[in-house]
Amino acid sequence: MTRRSIIGILGGMGPLATVDLYRKIIEATPAERDQDHLHVIIDADPSIPDRTAALLTGGPDPTPWLLAGAQRLERAGADFIVVPCNTAHAFLPRVRASISIPILSMIAATAERAAELVAIESVVGLLATAGTIASRLYQQALEERGLRCIVPDTQGQERVTEAIALVKAGRTDREVASLVLEAGRQLIAQGATALILGCTELPIVFPLSEVSVPVLDATRILAETAVRIARGERPLAELASPLLV
Repeated sequence: MTRRSIIGILGGMGPLATVDLYRKIIEATPAERDQDHLHVIIDADPSIPDRTAALLTGGPDPTPWLLAGAQRLERAGADFIVVPCNTAHAFLPRVRASISIPILSMIAATAERAAELVAIESVVGLLATAGTIASRLYQQALEERGLRCIVPDTQGQERVTEAIALVKAGRTDREVASLVLEAGRQLIAQGATALILGCTELPIVFPLSEVSVPVLDATRILAETAVRIARGERPLAELASPLLV
């Protein structure tokens, strides 16, 4: 049997998002028995400092923690790394410079999927942390693919931020879902032809069937892309820079 790559998950940001990614990796893997599934190594360190605080309010730099986790995954035998935290991607180039294995970009993979889903020059709505929005990583990735990106207004972003905080605190009820659903509907009213759930807490609560446009779950897209790579269906050597940090 052809050797399959080992996936390293650099997680803990937050714990539920890490579980969600691993579940989606399992769901995306064609398997009839245990042995058909992929080798996955998870390093989940919830002590990593808040990424949005580091970007916006001078909070502690999470890079040393991210690097330590990436190095542990590399030593453990991971062939490549996935990170179920969109905001953390703002810090990953410095991490990548200090390890010898690739990091798959959730943001690039999601922007690629968006470009396959909607027509060029379409408007895509982004629901994410304030830190991810301020980093402009998604805006740049979408613009590079000929798409326009819009984000919530101040009140809408406050709802999204509250929903993310509640999920991190263990809340996944309808009240939490309603907060982010309202923000998403506002973006649709402003012309969004698709929505990106650009924070890994959001797919846990967002009611996909209650909006009128396609919803891109960045966690699921990352999982599906990682599975294809690990199974050799999309070799890392062929990816070059577009999907790598």
